Amino acid sequence: MAFPTPVNELITDSVSQANLQVIGSAPSIAMADLYQASAQALALAAHNAVQAQQQLNITSQAATSAGVALILAAVPK
Repeated sequence: MAFPTPVNELITDSVSQANLQVIGSAPSIAMADLYQASAQALALAAHNAVQAQQQLNITSQAATSAGVALILAAVPK
């Protein structure tokens, strides 16, 4: 409890309890923030990997199509 003040003891006690609650929940909130940031970073990495794979597939299809076109163009008629 707080030192004697001209303010009502119930008010000072409730403010002290609110401050202690904030201090007590700080570690769990910090861990939740860490988990959220880690999950976001992992999801972004997975998204980037999928996007890179899709771009590689498009490039491979374009190269294959160009190669087939060259082969078909070289066949004598």
